[in-house]
Amino acid sequence: MNRTLAIVSALGAGLLAVSAPAQTPAAAPAAAPTAPAPVVPQAIPAKIALIAFEQSVFATNEGQVAVQGVQKKYEPKKSQIDTLAQEVDSLKKQLQALPATTTDEDRASRLKNIDTKEKQLNRDAEDAQTAYNADLQEAYGKMAQKVNATMRKYVQDNGYTLLLDVSGQQNPVLWALPTTDVTEAVINAYNTASGVAAPPPAAPSATRPRPAAGAAKAPAAAPKKQ
Repeated sequence: MNRTLAIVSALGAGLLAVSAPAQTPAAAPAAAPTAPAPVVPQAIPAKIALIAFEQSVFATNEGQVAVQGVQKKYEPKKSQIDTLAQEVDSLKKQLQALPATTTDEDRASRLKNIDTKEKQLNRDAEDAQTAYNADLQEAYGKMAQKVNATMRKYVQDNGYTLLLDVSGQQNPVLWALPTTDVTEAVINAYNTASGVAAPPPAAPSATRPRPAAGAAKAPAAAPKKQ
């Protein structure tokens, strides 16, 4: 705006100079911009809450249904792995029970067969475990987004000013009053909002694939949300 005014004034001065030799007054300098007022922080009463977020995700009714779905998917593979593991154990017992008159060639052949089957067992168990963990991670990611929205709404509606996640084993909270833990409250709030009923207890056979010796093991809890 100031620049436009200055240009118009300059043009006016030029026209006046052509029509009459009268002297025109100099344009006033532009005013310096006013600095914004500084923001003054204000202290407010603190209301702190704690939540075990990782555990809460799969503790919801919908989360339990998701876990059981993943477990059911891998039941056939688990049965195959268990059958192969039993076969390897049986072959080892047969080897140990061989009489002293058994030839070295026979023992070597049995050992080679056991080694081949045991390696296959470990590969199958590791592959199944990797696939199981990936599916569990995917299910956790989908559920975590939903539970996170409920969690944020809950703490905002209840006037909390700070929320700390104590899911990990290494968290900075050494002690807190039990009343500050809102994990169960968030789980109940999500169950109410989702309308998903609690699933029946899983059958003993509906478990994750059992890793063989040397195979990778699944974590006890789902990976932490990014």
